[in-house]
Amino acid sequence: MAGIAITAFSLLLYSLTFNLRVRVARSFAVILACLVIIFAAEALASVAESPARLEFWLRLQWVGIVFLPSAYLHFSDGVLATTGKPSKGKRRWAIRFSYLISLFFLVALTLGWLVGPLVHSVNTAPFLEPTWLTDAFILYYLAAMVMSWYNFYRAYRRSATASGKRRMGYLLVGAIAPTLGSFPFLLFSSGFAARHSIIFWIVAVLSNFFVGGLVIVMSYSVAFFGVSLPDRRVKSRLFKWILRGPVVASFTLTFATIVRRAGEPLGLAYNTFVPIVMVGTILVGEYLVTLIFPFLERWLFYGNDKAEIEVLVGLEDRLITRNDLRQFIEMILSGLCDRLQAPGAYVAAFNPDGLKLVVKVGKTLFDRENVNTDLSRFFPDNDDFYQLFQWGNDILVPLYDQNDDGEVSMLGILGISQGAIEALDEDQLDDLNAFSERIALSLKDRRLQEQVFQSLGELSSKAAIIQQLRAAGRFDQSKVLAAEVPEANGEISQWVKDALTHYWGGPKLTDSPLMDLQVVRDKAVTHEGNTSNALRAILREAIDRVKPEGERRFTGEWVLYNILELKFLEGKKVREIAMRLAMSEADLYRKQRVAIEAVAKEIKEMENQNGSQIGL
Repeated sequence: MAGIAITAFSLLLYSLTFNLRVRVARSFAVILACLVIIFAAEALASVAESPARLEFWLRLQWVGIVFLPSAYLHFSDGVLATTGKPSKGKRRWAIRFSYLISLFFLVALTLGWLVGPLVHSVNTAPFLEPTWLTDAFILYYLAAMVMSWYNFYRAYRRSATASGKRRMGYLLVGAIAPTLGSFPFLLFSSGFAARHSIIFWIVAVLSNFFVGGLVIVMSYSVAFFGVSLPDRRVKSRLFKWILRGPVVASFTLTFATIVRRAGEPLGLAYNTFVPIVMVGTILVGEYLVTLIFPFLERWLFYGNDKAEIEVLVGLEDRLITRNDLRQFIEMILSGLCDRLQAPGAYVAAFNPDGLKLVVKVGKTLFDRENVNTDLSRFFPDNDDFYQLFQWGNDILVPLYDQNDDGEVSMLGILGISQGAIEALDEDQLDDLNAFSERIALSLKDRRLQEQVFQSLGELSSKAAIIQQLRAAGRFDQSKVLAAEVPEANGEISQWVKDALTHYWGGPKLTDSPLMDLQVVRDKAVTHEGNTSNALRAILREAIDRVKPEGERRFTGEWVLYNILELKFLEGKKVREIAMRLAMSEADLYRKQRVAIEAVAKEIKEMENQNGSQIGL
């Protein structure tokens, strides 16, 4: 009984944590709360040391029994509504009326009308004597359960998909557990229990195992309601939760009870061993779950997708974050400075917006301003990526990537402060070449990962739509068409940035997905069918919407508009814009992203006002 209470409480926390917003899960949480009260009170009553405490725990148990019928009716209505059959008023009022009836019986319980005094004998388990109001409650209990099961059956018949019907079947079977396991049978079978105590206790123990298993089956079915995650993720998450919670807790309670009861006849100080056994069981149990669960997850839930999932899991464990890259390059630069006896070194990487400092150690020229701009002008005029360069008092080493076709592209540069090429001996040149190759490899891997992340970002937004539609239509196919498709905000901002980059002409403007917007098609009518000019006009209008009121100024409130105007419409260089707006280039790029998102937002509002929605 304590194990069932632990399981129900753990699953209650699961429902409150992961899908509380779903009506089915909320109503199921009420059922679990009733089960926690019923079985926890029953377990505590079994170890009560006095008749007064025993009667208190048995009366507390009835609090859960009283509210279980109304909770069941509430839950069955939520399940039926999920299949596309919402209440038109009758079921809703029936649920409210059932809660009022349960509240009435709760008041009767506190006044001593619902059940009578304690009946406790040596030959049978203790129970509270029934009264005339107990019979009325039993009729109410049976009526509510019949209505609930009728709703379950209708929901099963209405399930849209094979998987939905299968899980609804699990729900039907699992729903037997709270119905039968919580019913106070001793009110009517105390005589049989007294005459056949062995049969009674065997049935009681087996029924408790039966109830605990079916509660888990019921929770498994509820875990899928309103959840847009893949099925394997839902199963894996619930399975791990059960292992870490009910399984470990139940074993802990079992071993502690065994130690306590084994110590009593032996006269041992069992109180000393009980906490030691409890702590040891918890630690060993959590250790075994951590060790074994990954293998169980692959075996039970990956199925035919095992290879793909293991690739993604491996990517998560092995990816190079910006912080990992910085630490790795700092380690290499420190070793390089020690080998060449240089006061400092630095690495800068090329990106679409220019040259950006990745990391520096020691004293370098990057302590001064505008150094990276000078380097950006220095390298594009040189086609020989393999030679070293002397730049003032620094040695510059090009970092490049060569693909299978022999094409070479610049990744960045490695700089060594206060060094001269002619002063390097052959061993130092070999070491410099080895260090630069490792840095180039890390920059190449990071660039590949950024491309992967960009693709995964685009894929995740589309996959999220599919998963949401799957979740909406799992039990009601009509919701597949009725469910709203979310907007891909990240992609729209990227489309706007590409179109602004080629604002005065180029493939990113003429081939932009923004051409498919209805607002662009309508604008093309006023531009003699020229969609490029129409999109250019829409972009211009969106930029004007970002502009504050009044005359143009170079103040903080005008910064977004000024960046858009100077960078994309006037085509000025980044360095020139940064100097004119009195900000660093890094701050300029951050503000530019905000400005582009503002333009994307305005375009979406223009499209929505036009009577359509941006989608994929």
